[in-house]
Amino acid sequence: MSKLTVRSIFVSDIHLGTRGAQAEYLLDLLDNTESEYLYLVGDVFDLWKLHTGWFWPQLNNRVVQALFSKARRGTRVIYIPGNHDALMRDYAGMEFNGVRILRQAEHVTADGRRLLVTHGDELDGVVAVNRWLSHIGDLNYYFLLTLNRYCDRIRRLFGHPYWSLSAYIKGRVGKAVEYVRRFEVAAAERARHAGLDGVVCGHIHVGKVRDIDGLLYANSGDWVENCTALIEETTGEIRLLHWARDSFFLISAEEETVEIALGERVIG
Repeated sequence: MSKLTVRSIFVSDIHLGTRGAQAEYLLDLLDNTESEYLYLVGDVFDLWKLHTGWFWPQLNNRVVQALFSKARRGTRVIYIPGNHDALMRDYAGMEFNGVRILRQAEHVTADGRRLLVTHGDELDGVVAVNRWLSHIGDLNYYFLLTLNRYCDRIRRLFGHPYWSLSAYIKGRVGKAVEYVRRFEVAAAERARHAGLDGVVCGHIHVGKVRDIDGLLYANSGDWVENCTALIEETTGEIRLLHWARDSFFLISAEEETVEIALGERVIG
């Protein structure tokens, strides 16, 4: 089957270095798509895990090599660090193996719209009103992420698509829904103040494309709970791609893993 060819791809919140990272699905996306632009919109690596040790399977190395390979083959790969990989912001303006690091970017779509591309963690102080995590609790959230992994394995055995238990529950917690709504509005307003036509971001692990008072709000979601990405068609249309749910390419292979230490920390 031929590869999916689009103008741009936006992925965020991969959290490589944690058990929750769905690296298999992401590698499948990278192997089976071609694009002129590839934006890594923050939290590619979970450097917060350095304090407790990383979970680093060989599959993660393949993801990193796939990114470098795309850059070598001519894809413009732009890496905008988030709060979990904020240390990489010190290298803004530099390029490594063809990957350009920026604190934020302006992307011009094929139909001429100018979009702010930013991770989105800088908006936390604007919209913070008892974030959903304080109501669910850290341990409950990580417990749900663990259940996600086992749930996905069982569903795959029976031929069912990926489904996120944690995302399902978050979508039904009132404070979580309110936080997401405020985040979306604040992100769109930031683009408006910059004189742009919209914003592309991540951070909150809720993928969505919507219009907010004439501005485009596009969130790429994550590769922990939802396995989503934003794609720009050659016409300039931006849409959300649910890769684990919709892909016909998905691979299945056991990978050797190296568990350096236990413990999880995967929050947007």
